[in-house]
Amino acid sequence: MAEPGARTLLAADIGNSSTVLGLLVGDEVVAHWRVATDERRTSDEWAVLVRGLLADTEHAAGLSGVAVCATVPAVLAEWREMIATHFADLDAVVVEPGVRTGIPVLMDNPREVGTDRIVNALAAARTYGGPAIVVDFGTATTFDVVNAAGAYVGGAIAPGIEISLEALGRRGAQLRRVELKRPRHVIAKNTVEALQSGMLFGVAAQVEGMVARMVAELGVAPSDVQVVATGHLAPLVLDECGCFTAHAPWLTVQGLRMVHERNCG
Repeated sequence: MAEPGARTLLAADIGNSSTVLGLLVGDEVVAHWRVATDERRTSDEWAVLVRGLLADTEHAAGLSGVAVCATVPAVLAEWREMIATHFADLDAVVVEPGVRTGIPVLMDNPREVGTDRIVNALAAARTYGGPAIVVDFGTATTFDVVNAAGAYVGGAIAPGIEISLEALGRRGAQLRRVELKRPRHVIAKNTVEALQSGMLFGVAAQVEGMVARMVAELGVAPSDVQVVATGHLAPLVLDECGCFTAHAPWLTVQGLRMVHERNCG
């Protein structure tokens, strides 16, 4: 339950395939939506979409701020225009180089790191402490690592589940797109379940292997590391991986809230 007088914030995580919108009252996510990230959509169209979604919730009347992170520059440009034109009265923060996040980024070139990954690392460090590894299942499967001091120290990027399956369907003459769900067996008896087995259990094995290597490189005991799953595809593999200590579906949204609070009080 949000505290009386808590501020209402719209947080937008603009990804390559989809955009996740979260409405927060204080630190509580009271409404959320996932829409397609369409580079052809104009700022006015985004405004119509956002206002339509907000109209479905009773909490929108108190909206006072917006926080955005994006991996698609063209869409971010339209969001900047939308905010300036349609939501100019809101306290707005776009996570980008120069914005105070509160987490040190120990990379060769910090400006190259996706802002969603920094936001995830921030939320994990604040919520669970370090060391921590965030595995985000989206268009790409990303691994982001926070050390014991709470600094972002790097990570890895692998093809996402959906795009891997799409690539197989395009390049394999006798393969086709299938529903992403758990097959009956690892050793599949038909082509559909063979694809499902390779995707689901293959990704689970990849995640466990990558996490084990990262923990070893951190030089800490596996029991000392928080391994957090997030992203809309996380529920597909959550039960197949023994390495996760937490599932945080709104990790990015919460990280955006933290950045907004730091920059807008």
